[in-house]
Amino acid sequence: MELFRPDIGGDLLFMDLDTSIVGTLEDIAAVDRLTVLSDFYWPTTGRIQSSLMFIPENERLAIWDAWIADPSRHMRECVTREKWGDQGFLGQFWQGRAQRWQDALPSQVVSYKCHVRKKTRSDKEFGDGTLPENARVVIFHGKPRPWEIGW
Repeated sequence: MELFRPDIGGDLLFMDLDTSIVGTLEDIAAVDRLTVLSDFYWPTTGRIQSSLMFIPENERLAIWDAWIADPSRHMRECVTREKWGDQGFLGQFWQGRAQRWQDALPSQVVSYKCHVRKKTRSDKEFGDGTLPENARVVIFHGKPRPWEIGW
């Protein structure tokens, strides 16, 4: 939640440390409005995924104020599938409002489990073991981690 501190100025492009950049970020860097990921496995729920976010400065103060008012309570509450971790907390503010990377830049931001690795779940995964042609960023959510598979 440190990204939302008021003493950090400017717009932010945030990526989790286990995110792999596999192409140019030109289009991603050109995004200029609040943009987050849709949950890769459950995209129709509206839930957000926070591995890659463009956060304009003017979107951060309300988040910080709500968080800092009672961080212990938020951490206790954000433990269910519907409200999981930081993305569960952020979803309260951004669900239904934030642009989604999957809509803004189709096929440029992909999930390793859903779009790259050979599918292991026929209902949620579509990969064939190769990187999709237009992929620029590969999101690793859960296991495996990139270093566990040699990325």
